[in-house]
Amino acid sequence: MGKVAASIKVMPNSPDIDLDGLQERLEQALPEGARINGFEREDVAFGLVALLPTVIVPDESGGTEAVEEAFAGLDDVESVSVENVGRL
Repeated sequence: MGKVAASIKVMPNSPDIDLDGLQERLEQALPEGARINGFEREDVAFGLVALLPTVIVPDESGGTEAVEEAFAGLDDVESVSVENVGRL
């Protein structure tokens, strides 16, 4: 079984969110078998900044679904979307 790298866009629900704290909570929320291989930040608008973690997950049924659900369940997260997926 291989691994998949996915770039996931995490939108905070306010420009006032502590992005460093949110980044730590994203890392802690990862399901078993997944890991984060770095973060980028993207200015969206009006001071809002999205986090773009690159997540490595096993290539199995469900793919990034468990990671998306874990991220979406966190406080201060408005939305989660997969931007790009590729095999390693």
